[in-house]
Amino acid sequence: MKPAGPQPASGTETEAARYALLRRLAPSIRHHLVVNLQPIGMIHEVMERRLRVPQPDLHEVRESAQKINGFARAALDSSLDVVSWLAPPPDAVIAPMEGVRECFALLATSLTFRGYALRNEMTALPGTVARSAVRNVLTAALLHMTDESPPPAEIELSGERREDSMVLALTLRAGDGETGFAPESPYRALTWDDMQAIAAAEGVALSHDGRQRIAIAVPFAESR
Repeated sequence: MKPAGPQPASGTETEAARYALLRRLAPSIRHHLVVNLQPIGMIHEVMERRLRVPQPDLHEVRESAQKINGFARAALDSSLDVVSWLAPPPDAVIAPMEGVRECFALLATSLTFRGYALRNEMTALPGTVARSAVRNVLTAALLHMTDESPPPAEIELSGERREDSMVLALTLRAGDGETGFAPESPYRALTWDDMQAIAAAEGVALSHDGRQRIAIAVPFAESR
């Protein structure tokens, strides 16, 4: 399977595909936003109980305050990162392995709830790639594959360098276990046409072998 060059899409098709992707990613993005906010309320309650005693242990109170500060900083960083998913800086680049990890970290929980397991078999590759290209095309591919094939299933990712591109291979295999207990997304499924429109906008080449295998060729930043 050899990745083909990106196919052009109209501006309307591209924007519609991007909007559909963001709507599908919204629940996972919301989950990542609240992960660092939830502990703040719990720590605050503990701090209040400690302050109610006749002689509060100021060392423990100070530790609680430091924890709140740490989670607040993490929540701020997470919020700023979410903005970059919605409006990515045009020149932002990332190491291939880190780009893949970002996408897997965002979707792993929601896909697990739906009955899909992710397995990352990629090894580190030299160079950098456009961050928005990896984020948009890889997450779209993961959602598209799970929309097309029922759970339980496993998606394995591998990657290699070919000439001036990082080529990711996603392979879906039927698995054992639970079929998932989370409801399907209230928004529409991502189609192959959506995939092609998003990939073309990012300068990424796509090919597929039925529903079970997708290849994604992302140019290295130095070759653009």
